[in-house]
Amino acid sequence: MGPGDPELLTLKAARIIRAAPVVACFSKRGRIGHARRIAGDLPAPGAETLSLEYPYTTEIPVDDPRYLPGIARFYEECAETLAARLSAGLDVALLCEGDPFLYGSAMYLFDRLRERFPAEVVPGVSGMSGCWSRALLPMTHGDDVLAVLPGTLDRDALAERLRGCDAAVIMKVGRNLPKIRAALADAGLAGRAVYVERGTMAGERVVPLDELPDAPAPYFALVLVPGRQRPR
Repeated sequence: MGPGDPELLTLKAARIIRAAPVVACFSKRGRIGHARRIAGDLPAPGAETLSLEYPYTTEIPVDDPRYLPGIARFYEECAETLAARLSAGLDVALLCEGDPFLYGSAMYLFDRLRERFPAEVVPGVSGMSGCWSRALLPMTHGDDVLAVLPGTLDRDALAERLRGCDAAVIMKVGRNLPKIRAALADAGLAGRAVYVERGTMAGERVVPLDELPDAPAPYFALVLVPGRQRPR
């Protein structure tokens, strides 16, 4: 579904959504999913909407022993919900922010259903691409090595990965922002880092990381470290 701006939705994705008798999307409990907001009025008036509500998002940490079993059960239930429609001969359009195969929840349903039903994956503009474009920040030049890193890594592991690359995208920022800032300082990259919040969406914010207060970031935020930017 792209990074947030509905104009960055591909023509192919829009065509499929319009034709689908069932549209499914992930969401936080009691809320409209972000991917569904991007879709706007594209679904046909008579299409069924399946809201797949996460059992938790930030309520318990990933290392809590309850997290993985609970989220696995959730994905199993979601897969069976989609399987019921697919078995009845109905196509299902499963919406996913960004690109579905880059940290997308859609992957977990794809893995569970791919052997039972035919699937087509529509590539989307990734969140990181949307953010570095909006920040007007060229990321890689020549033979620069780009690393995509989750902010959930511990400080030492994150700093080690950062030292081994020329450019980096750090995702899953949220409450990890202070740790990310420290790891960037450890790697000597803090001065090059740029923080982007809600890139391509309303309320977009782009600021050098060293000018940002040390507070938790929202879900749609990442940190960009551009490459060496050597002269041509």
